[in-house]
Amino acid sequence: MAVWGTGNVGRPAVRAVVADPDLELAAVIVSNEAKEGRDAADLVGLGAPTGVAATRDAASVLAGGDVDAVVYAATGDTRPDAAVDDIVGCLRSGADVVSTSVYPLIHPPSTPADLRDRVDAACAEGGASCWVSGIDPGFLADLFAPALVATCVSVRQVEVRETFNYATYHAPHAVRDLVGFGTAMDSPPPMLWPSVPTMVWGGVLRILAELLGIELDDVDERIERRPLERTIELPIGTFEEGTQGAFRLLVRGLVAGEPVIVVDHVTRIDDECAPDWPYAPERSMGCHQVIVHGDPDVTLTLEAGDSADPATLGDRNVGGIALSAGRIVHAIPAVVAAPDRIVTAADLPLILGRGLVRP
Repeated sequence: MAVWGTGNVGRPAVRAVVADPDLELAAVIVSNEAKEGRDAADLVGLGAPTGVAATRDAASVLAGGDVDAVVYAATGDTRPDAAVDDIVGCLRSGADVVSTSVYPLIHPPSTPADLRDRVDAACAEGGASCWVSGIDPGFLADLFAPALVATCVSVRQVEVRETFNYATYHAPHAVRDLVGFGTAMDSPPPMLWPSVPTMVWGGVLRILAELLGIELDDVDERIERRPLERTIELPIGTFEEGTQGAFRLLVRGLVAGEPVIVVDHVTRIDDECAPDWPYAPERSMGCHQVIVHGDPDVTLTLEAGDSADPATLGDRNVGGIALSAGRIVHAIPAVVAAPDRIVTAADLPLILGRGLVRP
């Protein structure tokens, strides 16, 4: 199998493939000329060489006959059309695809018809399946939330919340240009334009609703931004007082006008900004939570710290992304066995991680 991309998601994805006894790394596809020809181990923080040299020639990888599945970890945020083209090419070649990119594919019934038809046609042509899980919250909404709800007596509302400080997030372009930290308050960033939050996070909300048997009347979104009250210096640059320092977005699934399922993102660049908004426990750099309001009230908090890179040891942002990567990688055998179309978590069995624990 191949991993396409060695960025924030691709690095832990390669490590997950190497660790999984049911998978074999056959290729690593990159876009950066400086990475080409280097052993994958050098690019992702593995101690022992993999024997797989990174290549920019995706067409040759797909045509070579050695790849039956692809972890597509290249970004779709800033190049959505190119990402779709890449995924379609993989599927048409016969390679099953798992990915955290291209958010409109997360929930096929709400995917734009032309996109859904194109990807499904590629699946049928290649005899392959495609699963896009999303990256935030992804696994939290379709894996942990339904299981937690199933332990309750009764439930009024389910929240899936991500609370993070992006001060250490290793994507300066995304931090500034995509989500808007350090930019003017009178110019909302692309991620917070009207309807974009629903496009990105509405899919995981709708999947959770389906898994819980809830028919939503509507989905709405609420967005709030706060300015920095001081200038801060970070490894990724200077963020000036008065520019965006925090944002909170909620995508809400409504029944009879009331929010029954809520996806909540609380994101800061400075912990002193928006002190009245939720924080991760003990003011850590970040966490994911499932919050169930009902009988009883329940909160499940998940914190992941990076353990692969000494430079980012314990980093919550890196750890959270690694969870998203591991989830899709270890699901590959189940995706290969799934119907030849766009699938969701509801189409897959529970992935147990068999063989991953090695004392």
